[in-house]
Amino acid sequence: MRTDFPPALLQDPANRSSEAIIRKCVHCGFCTATCPTYVLLGDELDSPRGRIYLIKDMLENQRQPTAETVKHVDRCLSCLSCMTTCPSGVNYMHLIDHARSYIHQHYARPWHERLLRAVLAWVLPQPRRFRLALSLGRPARPLARLFARVPGLKPLAAMLSLVPSSLPRLVPLPAAGDRGKKRVILLQGCVEQVLKPEVRAATIRLLEQAGYAASFAAGEQCCGALVHHIGREADSLAAARRNVDCWTAEIEAGGVEAIIITASGCGTTVKDYGHMLRDDPDYAKKAARISTLAKDISEFLDKATLPAGNGRGLRVAYHPACSLSHGQKVVAPPKQLLERAGYEVGVPAEAHLCCGSAGTYNIFQPEISGSLRDRKLANIAQLQPDVIASGNIGCMMQLGHGRIPVAHTVELLDWATGGPRPSTLAHIDIAGE
Repeated sequence: MRTDFPPALLQDPANRSSEAIIRKCVHCGFCTATCPTYVLLGDELDSPRGRIYLIKDMLENQRQPTAETVKHVDRCLSCLSCMTTCPSGVNYMHLIDHARSYIHQHYARPWHERLLRAVLAWVLPQPRRFRLALSLGRPARPLARLFARVPGLKPLAAMLSLVPSSLPRLVPLPAAGDRGKKRVILLQGCVEQVLKPEVRAATIRLLEQAGYAASFAAGEQCCGALVHHIGREADSLAAARRNVDCWTAEIEAGGVEAIIITASGCGTTVKDYGHMLRDDPDYAKKAARISTLAKDISEFLDKATLPAGNGRGLRVAYHPACSLSHGQKVVAPPKQLLERAGYEVGVPAEAHLCCGSAGTYNIFQPEISGSLRDRKLANIAQLQPDVIASGNIGCMMQLGHGRIPVAHTVELLDWATGGPRPSTLAHIDIAGE
């Protein structure tokens, strides 16, 4: 695609990067076939190619973002399915991230949108605040239907509908194990440790069985993905720098083989730290090293040795999270691990299409998100599974609105190799148990 960025604008590294990305687009339209919003809405401006035109015009001319441009950029799920499809290697992820940052800086959203975004950015990355918010939100859940009738309150209604009826209890973590073993750092996460604390415990047990001792880095906080995807670039870079410092201290102490991540949305961002901090002379090299060491838990365990598993004859529908399959290109390992553990595994039709969770997307775009969720659940139901497996907390909560129980991939692997039964499967009758 031809570009006409003024030379002065290309002095800015972000503009220079985006200009190079835009120039790679050849208008082929392959991306439209796999873009969830285009498939649903049929609007060219709700396809990656259409959004690239809008972003090009906005950045190239340093225009004040229009409401129309913001609408179509906001509708993007950042599922990155287009990057898997694109034959020209267009890095749409970096382009849409730059566009969102530009919009955050130059567009005046309505006050209630600004307030909700600020509240989410303040609450979600902090587990204690998030847990408190969920506790306060439970009594207000019945108001979700009322709020859903008021256009300006639909995001609030969507947020209340996501509040669980009861909060999971804190799960005691297994003992740290033999410190003489090979060592990995386990990302603690923010939302996952509140909504699904069992995942960390299951991961630690699996790593122990594979010969690794998992430890947590002191001072580590949210990876920055949540604020990054709503355009709050300064906040996301601050989070990246903080974690790079914490993990670097652990790495320099010696013996760390990998940084293990159980939420694939976090993993895609951590693996991108090298790009995010590429122009920071104090962090560029350290961030690049962190990105290299970051591994999704399935990616890491696929190359480890685990004991034989007992899948109990259960049929598992594996839902590939977009951030894992498109963002990190980790496709086969989760399914292979489940099959090795003795489960019968199927992948639903249209597996490449997003489930509609996409971080905070299901709050800001509830109608599109709901349509994608229902479409995904209908495809999964065709497999007649006993359980849905996924490697991302957002997908798990989104698909949990259906009738089929949902578990993290590591929960099922842990159960098959001697760990406790996942709580979501407590009601299933299994022969011999």
